[in-house]
Amino acid sequence: MNFATFVIVDHELKKILEKSQSQEKENRLFLRKLRKGNKKQIDTRFHNLHEETFKKTDCLDCANCCKTTSPIFRDQDIKKLSKLFKMKEQSFIQEYLKIDEDDDYVLQSSPCPFLLDDNKCFVYDVRPQACREYPHTDRKNMHQILTLTYKNTLVCPAVATIVENLKNSH
Repeated sequence: MNFATFVIVDHELKKILEKSQSQEKENRLFLRKLRKGNKKQIDTRFHNLHEETFKKTDCLDCANCCKTTSPIFRDQDIKKLSKLFKMKEQSFIQEYLKIDEDDDYVLQSSPCPFLLDDNKCFVYDVRPQACREYPHTDRKNMHQILTLTYKNTLVCPAVATIVENLKNSH
C-alpha cells in the first residue's frame, strides 16, 4: 500500500496532507528522535493534541483512511462481519479480503467496500478493531508506534496536524 496516496476532496484537508508529504523526511526524523524522549511525556503530548485536534476535526469530511488504506482484520472482526452479512467466514474472506506481506488479512482493494457515498461506514457498529482505534494517536505507549504514526501523517490530516503541532512546540 502506498501511504502517500490520497484522494481527499476537501481543499484544506488536501493542503494539510500535501504539506505533510513535502515534509516526509523531516517528520520521519522528528518522530525517530521523539522516540528517545520521556515515554510518559510523549503519551501526554500526543493525547492532549489528539483531544484538541479532534474537537475541530470531522472524519466524515475526509475518510481518506477508508479510501486509500486497509485495516488489519483479526479473527473477531471476520466473525462479526460474517455474521452481519450472514456469510460463512471463509466466504467473507474470499469476497473481501486477502493476505498481505505481513500475513495479515486486509481488504482486497481500496476504497473500503463498506464506505458509503457520504463517507459513513456501512458496518460502523461492527467495524474492525483497527478502524475503531484509528488513527492511534490516543494510545498508550505512543513511543512504540511512532513508525505507524509517521505513515499515518501521509494518510490522515488530523495526524499530520498533531505531528506538526508537536514539532512546533518542541
